[in-house]
Amino acid sequence: MWKEYTKGYLKNNRTSAVSMMTASFISALLLSLLSATFYNLWKYEVERLTAKGDTYALQAMYLVRDANDTAPRLVFPLFLLIMGLASVSLVIIIHNVFTVSMNARLHQFGIFSSIGATPKQIRTCLFQEAWSVCAVPVLAGTLLGIAGAFGITKWSNVIGAGIENRREEVFGYHPLILAVTLLIAGVTIGVSVWLPARKLSRMTPLEAIKNAGDGQLKRRKHSRMLSLLFGVEGELAGNALKAQKKALRTASLSLFLSFMAFTFMQCFFSLSAISTRETYFEKYQDAWDIMVTVKDEEIGAFGETEKIRALSGAKDVVVYQKAAAKCKLSEEELSEEMKANGGFSRASEKDVTQTEDGMIVNAPIVILDDESFLRYCAQIGIEQRLDGAVILNRIRDVTNPDFRHPQYMPYLKEGGETVFLGSGGMENVEAENGVTKDAVVELPVLAYTQEVPRLREEYATLDYYELVHFLPLSLWKEYREQIAGTEEEDTCIRVLGREGVTVEELSALQQEIDKVTEGHYKIESENRIRSYEENDTKMQGMMTIFGGFCVLLAVIGVSNMFSNTLGFVRQRKREIARYLSVGMKPQEIRKMFCIEAFVIVGKPVLFTLPVVVLAVGAMLRASFMDPAEFMAEAPLRPIITFMLAVWAAVGFSYYLGWRKVRGLNLTEVLRDDTMV
Repeated sequence: MWKEYTKGYLKNNRTSAVSMMTASFISALLLSLLSATFYNLWKYEVERLTAKGDTYALQAMYLVRDANDTAPRLVFPLFLLIMGLASVSLVIIIHNVFTVSMNARLHQFGIFSSIGATPKQIRTCLFQEAWSVCAVPVLAGTLLGIAGAFGITKWSNVIGAGIENRREEVFGYHPLILAVTLLIAGVTIGVSVWLPARKLSRMTPLEAIKNAGDGQLKRRKHSRMLSLLFGVEGELAGNALKAQKKALRTASLSLFLSFMAFTFMQCFFSLSAISTRETYFEKYQDAWDIMVTVKDEEIGAFGETEKIRALSGAKDVVVYQKAAAKCKLSEEELSEEMKANGGFSRASEKDVTQTEDGMIVNAPIVILDDESFLRYCAQIGIEQRLDGAVILNRIRDVTNPDFRHPQYMPYLKEGGETVFLGSGGMENVEAENGVTKDAVVELPVLAYTQEVPRLREEYATLDYYELVHFLPLSLWKEYREQIAGTEEEDTCIRVLGREGVTVEELSALQQEIDKVTEGHYKIESENRIRSYEENDTKMQGMMTIFGGFCVLLAVIGVSNMFSNTLGFVRQRKREIARYLSVGMKPQEIRKMFCIEAFVIVGKPVLFTLPVVVLAVGAMLRASFMDPAEFMAEAPLRPIITFMLAVWAAVGFSYYLGWRKVRGLNLTEVLRDDTMV
């Protein structure tokens, strides 16, 4: 009997069946798409780390490894988290669809209970109905989700084709992912049906028969704002929304979260792009065109400098290496401005060490090839010599937290002819041959300056009190053994091309540098223009991923709206019929529906705006960015487009609901024993 009833109900209520099938299909599609996409992201990262030989990071990708450490089990914590979130989303969507459908049939099930149907039989009927409707859509959605993940993989390879040293992503799909996806879809559909079925089966026959499912307020409330703006239709729309408050709770929350997440994401990435462009690409666009890192090679052992300088596209070449050292300063050596600003009183112990006869500060050394050092001497207007160091004599005003617009002052009194540099604690150390020697060396000083060489380097950004020294390579060779082991392992080559150089010219120059160093050194190189383009591509990729989650939230809300309007409007037929019976025109009913759609989307927008404004204001203050500068590039267009798209979707769902009630037969609707 129950099978025949289910067949008859679905045959005569196609709209309800279509709503359940659509919700199941969308939910399975999103679940399958997310799981397949994140599995491939994990797979790609494992392949990249394997090729790179990063064993430590590779092990972190797995939660469990077998005894031989050769066949890692398929456990992906982030994947599990995403699957859990997607499952919750699936439950929310399907639960609301079935709740609306079942509430519309309270009267029917009340009659069935009164003639002997048990709660178990009613639950069995509802589960049978759910599985017969959802099985095919779930399979179809799962397969389409896999196809979508395959498309995303191909798309990521297309947009990432210009990124240097990027591995091509190969699509893969593990059978376990399919099994888990179908299992979770089945469980969540079962949970979604069980929740309303359990509630319905616990109702007494009298409660079910008495509940006509009108969705009416027990006590009318006055909607002053809507009444003031839209008149009687606004008042009726306000009461209808209050009656649907529980049914619309998921939709409202999902829309609010999607609006807030999308708006915040757009603002964050826009601010980040502005900041990166100003503090990196624009700040150093005249300082480098190509950066080459010679891996595990000292500057003194690199012998291809002149060959690189001889390349036709290389207008300016600097070869340099960085080293770490310490410098001891007394209070008398500090500038008057530095003393007036508190000296070392604000310095942390990790940056400055206090001793009985002075302060020990970090003194980074930048070793330039001799020709570049001589050009640097000419740049700062001193005699071109190779027998001394140049000290960067500036320190940031530590009382001013604005890192975007730092203010500098002289660090030391100028005039000192020598400087003492050392490694470690600047005390006597024992050499390898057992002979004790002094680890502190005295270097002649050529000049104190606040100008820096044209390099893509930042100084004193983390440690404000470090005292930077620039040395020529020939001088470094003389004193290197006394500060042994302090230099970095890699040598850097900064290359400038002609003014207005193109990305093609820089790419060609990179290839020429590769030929010069091929077979002799292991190098990594960056192209300034290509790097800027890659940064934009990565930003767009991240925005696409996060935007997808925002769209997911919006889809949950809109799906809830469609299920509500296609199902709940059926329950409102008696309400609409009463309005028409007292003289309201169909156009006025349509206006009421439009007001409801406007309010449903408008409230999340109104709640989102102040939250986002406060968040963006906090980000602007933290980044010391001028609000006018941000507003000039604020992502208003995508935000407005996203909100209008959601508004249009919700409006369309109400339009479909309006089509269902605009041709009502008052006599049929107002009959009491409606069996729909």
